[in-house]
Amino acid sequence: MTQIPPHFFGFGSLVNIGTHIYTDARPARLTGWRRIWVRSNARPLAFLSVTRAPGHAIDGLIAAVPGADWAALDDREYCYVRVDVSGEISHDLSPAPQVALYQVPEENIAPESCQNLIPLSYLDVVLRGYAQVFGEAGVHAFMASTDGWEVGILDDRAAPGYPRHQAMTAAELALHDRLIAEIGAPVVTESL
Repeated sequence: MTQIPPHFFGFGSLVNIGTHIYTDARPARLTGWRRIWVRSNARPLAFLSVTRAPGHAIDGLIAAVPGADWAALDDREYCYVRVDVSGEISHDLSPAPQVALYQVPEENIAPESCQNLIPLSYLDVVLRGYAQVFGEAGVHAFMASTDGWEVGILDDRAAPGYPRHQAMTAAELALHDRLIAEIGAPVVTESL
């Protein structure tokens, strides 16, 4: 019998397959969780995490971690810890693999006085991934199933701060800007 490698569940930039090397990604749904923007003293900008939320669900992607070699993902997802969510996730794989996600632990979350903002170049990449996998309805669902928009967004499109940023089309930018306006997230052009 073939050993099934463990899988990760991506709920943010890992949904955009242009940001990683894991080619067997497939849609999955995690129940009992929501996304949240967090700030950390260990990073200069806000980033996505997840928090338990009974009655809620988020869509994302799962992909195999060949040889259970988590080192590259652990390096990419520094400030996070891996959390096993195998019993809380639905997907089309059979038999079901072990699935873990990356969550920011409480000790890495900065107090509200921290002024880190969400880099728009990061949000653009996340939204593109959701549009590619789940269509425009998926992008709307991402916005609605994510908390912490009051953190604020830094418009860094002219000089992207996100290391895996991607050039966006005019249509993508227009959609992203419209969604940001609809959610009421404040956008600033320079860091506080």
